[in-house]
Amino acid sequence: MKRVKEMVAEANEVVAHAPAAELLDLHGQEGVTFVDLRDPRELEREGMIPGAFHCPRGMLEFWIDPESPYAKPQFQTGDKFVFYCASGWRSALSARVAQEMGLENVMHITDGFGGWKGSGGPVGEKPQKKG
Repeated sequence: MKRVKEMVAEANEVVAHAPAAELLDLHGQEGVTFVDLRDPRELEREGMIPGAFHCPRGMLEFWIDPESPYAKPQFQTGDKFVFYCASGWRSALSARVAQEMGLENVMHITDGFGGWKGSGGPVGEKPQKKG
């Protein structure tokens, strides 16, 4: 059986990544989209990076694929995508999948949202749904 730690290590060999402290300057830059992969309960409990696009991990492939009935325009922008989760494991696997699907400028935060908060990155509340 292949272990998750092995899968994450393999993903990190082929996907750009850095700790949050090195990525703080990307926040707010035009052409950069932070993608929060965490579960909605995590967002409600801990908040999220202001301006990040929330894509639950289970929907990633469906939202990236432009031919999917669930495709999201956020993934068709040509932006640089910075994926993150709580600790960097889901984001490593997700960034690899996104790269395999053809997103060219993808990376992830190796120490996740915990590293972001620990580095003094801004944290906002989960945006409320309209309607």
